[in-house]
Amino acid sequence: MCMPKYQRALVTGGAGFIGSQIVDALIRRHVKVFVVDDLSTGHKENLNPNAGFTKLSLLNPQFPSLLKRIRPDIIFHTAAHLDLRASILNPAKDAQTNIMGSLALMQEARKAGVKKIIFSSTGGPMYPGNVRPPWSEKVPAEPISPYGIAKRAAEMYFAFLHDVHGVPFVALRYSNVYGPRQNAQGEAGVVAIFASRMLKSRPITIYGDGKQTRDYICVDDVVNANMLAMQKNVVGIFNIGTGKETNVLSVFKKLQKLTGSALPGRHAPAAPGELLRSALDSGKAARELGWRAEVSLDEGLRKTVEWFRRRNVK
Repeated sequence: MCMPKYQRALVTGGAGFIGSQIVDALIRRHVKVFVVDDLSTGHKENLNPNAGFTKLSLLNPQFPSLLKRIRPDIIFHTAAHLDLRASILNPAKDAQTNIMGSLALMQEARKAGVKKIIFSSTGGPMYPGNVRPPWSEKVPAEPISPYGIAKRAAEMYFAFLHDVHGVPFVALRYSNVYGPRQNAQGEAGVVAIFASRMLKSRPITIYGDGKQTRDYICVDDVVNANMLAMQKNVVGIFNIGTGKETNVLSVFKKLQKLTGSALPGRHAPAAPGELLRSALDSGKAARELGWRAEVSLDEGLRKTVEWFRRRNVK
């Protein structure tokens, strides 16, 4: 069997929604995986038993010695404060995790001899609302939310690490990721929130008129993008989305059908600063990574509802 190009990987946030599924994919590829997660939003039940696990924040003084001991070839940096609305209410807390955490990782990665970093960035909050979507990477990044600003700052720090110290990086700007293992409380994903509440016959709040659009991408496709970013000899920023806009009301109705829920949605005022439209052009990822979204929205929603249904039974 051909040995993997990278034999030791660290996944920050590896007990989380996306991070844990990256861990699973790496282990299937016979990569030795280590997870660092403070479990502030991640869950132990998501952890792959074949991965080494340390409960730790990247800002903990013990992190540098841990990284030195692990000596990973590659780092997948998914650890983050994920709630955009919370970042608006408390920008300092968001920056502490998303900027200072990434900066701590960047400084120590170089010393530990890491050969590549793959960073889970964001797409929707990165681009200006006055440009018609879908947005390509050529559209200047103009984030207005603290969450988007922090993700952009981290991208720039990783670019500095590459330009000055020669450590390659890939920043994957995801559109709205959904799928199994998404937290229905903390990660503000409407698919997870709607599916969970419908299956429990609990009322659902739709912010604004529900006609705001998003580019919904299944976590399976996001994991595949990470694996290709690891395998390909590429550096830089890549959008990861379907390029298709779907409004919130449409997702609500699809999930009603899948769950058998008859409860109507209750409308509330739109969140301040929320984009009305969002979609990503992933042509660059297709050309340079060989990546395309393969899971349709209907199929992804079906898989997600099945997962929440099984979880409710447990």
